[in-house]
Amino acid sequence: MNESYAECLVRRRIPFYSNIINIVMGVITVICVFLALTTNIIGMILMFVAGFATYLLHRNSRVEFEYLYVDKILSIDKIFGKTKRKKAWEGTMEDIQVIAPSESHVLDQYKSLNPRTMDFSSQLPGAKTYTAIVRTGSETIRILFEPDEKMLQCFRQTAPRKVVQ
Repeated sequence: MNESYAECLVRRRIPFYSNIINIVMGVITVICVFLALTTNIIGMILMFVAGFATYLLHRNSRVEFEYLYVDKILSIDKIFGKTKRKKAWEGTMEDIQVIAPSESHVLDQYKSLNPRTMDFSSQLPGAKTYTAIVRTGSETIRILFEPDEKMLQCFRQTAPRKVVQ
């Protein structure tokens, strides 16, 4: 039995504006705490709302992607703040038309199809990203991701004609 298994975890770059928003929300939360100590129930409600909003903003600004490849099925999960996991995309190698480096000329023929883009990369400058073109029915999707060498080797073993180096 020929089973392929590979997993890879990629952390997305935290945008600069996200850090500023988190600091501002932290300051607003501290102000609401002092307001809650000096006033009545309205200050308490504002404190809890500001605290919860700060927590959600902080958690959702720290995003990781987990790529999992098992027996011709590629699954991509989105992990928020190392606490919440959400399935972002899942597909089979039969649906994937080609996997190539993002700057490859092989992908030029798919630009005319106007594919919907799903970006599951770290967005770091200089990162080695790959693009997978997926066709399901009449829809074409362009998936940007950063597989490691083991995952690329699994892709090559199961579908060598679909992987471009």
